[in-house]
Amino acid sequence: MLTIGFDAKRYFLNYTGLGNYSRDLIRILEKHYPENNYIKYTPKLGDNLTSNQLADKKIQLPTSKISKMLPMVWRNWNIISDLKRDKVEIYHGLSGEIPIGLQKAGIKSVVTIHDLIFLRYPELYRAVDRWIYDKKAKYAVENADRIIAISEQTKQDLMSYYQVPEDKISVIYQVSHPAFKTEKTEEEKERIRLKYNLPRDFVLNVGSIEPRKNAFQIVKAIEGLDIPLVIIGKETHYTQSIKEYIASKGMEKQVVFMKGLSMDELATIYAMANIFIYPSKFEGFGIPIIEALYSGTPVITTNSGVFPEAAGPFSNYIDPENVAEIRKSIQLILSDPELANNMAVKGREYAQRFNDEIIAQQIMGLYHQLV
Repeated sequence: MLTIGFDAKRYFLNYTGLGNYSRDLIRILEKHYPENNYIKYTPKLGDNLTSNQLADKKIQLPTSKISKMLPMVWRNWNIISDLKRDKVEIYHGLSGEIPIGLQKAGIKSVVTIHDLIFLRYPELYRAVDRWIYDKKAKYAVENADRIIAISEQTKQDLMSYYQVPEDKISVIYQVSHPAFKTEKTEEEKERIRLKYNLPRDFVLNVGSIEPRKNAFQIVKAIEGLDIPLVIIGKETHYTQSIKEYIASKGMEKQVVFMKGLSMDELATIYAMANIFIYPSKFEGFGIPIIEALYSGTPVITTNSGVFPEAAGPFSNYIDPENVAEIRKSIQLILSDPELANNMAVKGREYAQRFNDEIIAQQIMGLYHQLV
């Protein structure tokens, strides 16, 4: 039996990317390897906890007065005494950082690095944020015993930007929520369609609505096509420029913005979509692509970087800046039901490499190598 501690801040406080990664990773380990002791360390608990989460006895909060007052100090330094008290053998930093002093305390460590976008596209970040991200990531990759990169792309970036030795990095993919792996009935789809007044046919984009994700190009691509677009994600300042364009072109009824859905609702909408479009400029992995593949929805995505790795050989690839190319790909799939069905079936088959059991086995194998 192993005792493994996790940096669970985002497990409890982040309801999208890093939070989903944390919850899904711990979920699959608890399911497939229940004999181990898994302890979640977090500075505080979120507001949207389920009763099961609240009943979890393996949650550790700061106990000392100074750690409660200064949670950052606890996460970076004071947590070490808690890990020693709990006899933690391996500490896993799930979001690109680890506390200082693990090696001196005799605790093995693993860190997951999702991406180095702040180094690749520094113009997307404030200078102070870039400095913080770089400082944390650099310390983590230099001091962790092993690094998990969530894609080959991230592995190559670690070797390029931080000169990390290749043998220190394991590529272990991210899993997706079980909601995307269950077949949706026509009744479930119709209920969601009526609840949110969704069209019968539509193309779908999911992810924060920000310049890197490139939703603007999809809006331009569907202009003049007889197909609506549903965009699901957190809105940013970039969203306003998209909405202004939509208004100037009289496309208000053609583009639907949504957010705040439950995971089951989101998974049902994936399954309802004719096409999933993800023309992002760069990602560490691109979990929405995997969600679409599991949902049996044909995927159009970027022709470089991590995207072919995530989407596989049966998706359609485009230059994310080429509106005409995106439009042509949409038209091709919509006009050829046999092609769309083949993409859906083969894409779902490809997604099986990201199954929970496979990923859990790889992670547990890495832990055992350390101890």
